[in-house]
Amino acid sequence: MTAIQKKPVNPIAHLTAEDIETLGRELDAIRDRVIASRGERDAAYIRRVISTQRRLELGSRAVLLFSLFPPAWLVGTAGLAVAKILENMEIGHNVLHGQWDWMRDPKIHSTTWEWDHVSPAEQWKHSHNELHHTYTNVLGRDNDLGYGIMRVDEDQRWHPIHLGQPLWNLINACFFEYGIAAYDLELGRNLRKGRHKAPEFRARARAVGRKIRRQFLKDYIVHPLLSGPSFLSTLAATFTANLIRNLWSHSVIMCGHFPEGVETFEKTSIEGETRGEWYLRQMLGSANISGSRLMHIMTGNLSFQIEHHLFPDLPSNRYQEIAPQVRALFAKYGLTYTTGPLPKQVASAWWKVIRLSLPDRATPAASRPADDLPTPTPALAEV
Repeated sequence: MTAIQKKPVNPIAHLTAEDIETLGRELDAIRDRVIASRGERDAAYIRRVISTQRRLELGSRAVLLFSLFPPAWLVGTAGLAVAKILENMEIGHNVLHGQWDWMRDPKIHSTTWEWDHVSPAEQWKHSHNELHHTYTNVLGRDNDLGYGIMRVDEDQRWHPIHLGQPLWNLINACFFEYGIAAYDLELGRNLRKGRHKAPEFRARARAVGRKIRRQFLKDYIVHPLLSGPSFLSTLAATFTANLIRNLWSHSVIMCGHFPEGVETFEKTSIEGETRGEWYLRQMLGSANISGSRLMHIMTGNLSFQIEHHLFPDLPSNRYQEIAPQVRALFAKYGLTYTTGPLPKQVASAWWKVIRLSLPDRATPAASRPADDLPTPTPALAEV
């Protein structure tokens, strides 16, 4: 790793090339131990989570049949929101990462799973698994960094368009699943470059349109109609549950890469990158959330974002187990393990969004070339 973004202190200046490769071998050893020990305990875990989620969703939708009564509306809405969070975070995200492919269960496999989300699984796997996890926090390569619509580093040139980024980020949070779908399509870039008429883009856009229609039909027509006289209240409950899920997912993902203390990297810094340097970039470019076991499950174990970025294909229930070993390596090599409670990490991430929406005090504001301007269209970040 040749250089990180220019900051007052280089957090890896004290490491030699041999240190970095030794660190990589120690991390490989942690991964190998988990791979060798995967078994029935892990399979039972994911099957239990899936079963619990499905029962919770079914029970919540049954309660919402009587959503004209306020207590039923509150219980059904809360239960449905939790079920949707579990499906997206601990189940969908992790199954689509291939974390459970080793089970050889065709029903719980990255090639067959389609999640409760408007973004088609295949498109999400490409933008998230292949691009984001390969180019984590590399400016100009990782579109998750700033969701493609925000300035998230001091070395990015400021433009007046960035003044609106707190508002764009709030809108993106409320409709996050649609932002993810737009991001997977690279909608802003393709529209700006005039590629929206290309056959490949049109085919991908049609796939997103089909998925949106299917989700809309399920959530806002079929289930409310089944409620009969409770149609409108069930409709409102479903919208509220989706809003809660979107706000929660957005907050968790923001905490993974946006808080103060998380590093970004120049494009040139990954040229000829070794395995050890890739590991080091994941360590410096990610942040964790401290909390209870229940909180970890509700985040899809992305509260262990550092461990997830080091080992994205390991079963999510193992991240808490290996976190002390990973943290010990941070201490051994003199690196900062960025973590904190959820409120602190969310506040830190939002403060960065607000702070960097303003021009730098030290240097005059500079305009970016027209082709390089962000498009104020809600877009994803990922997990």
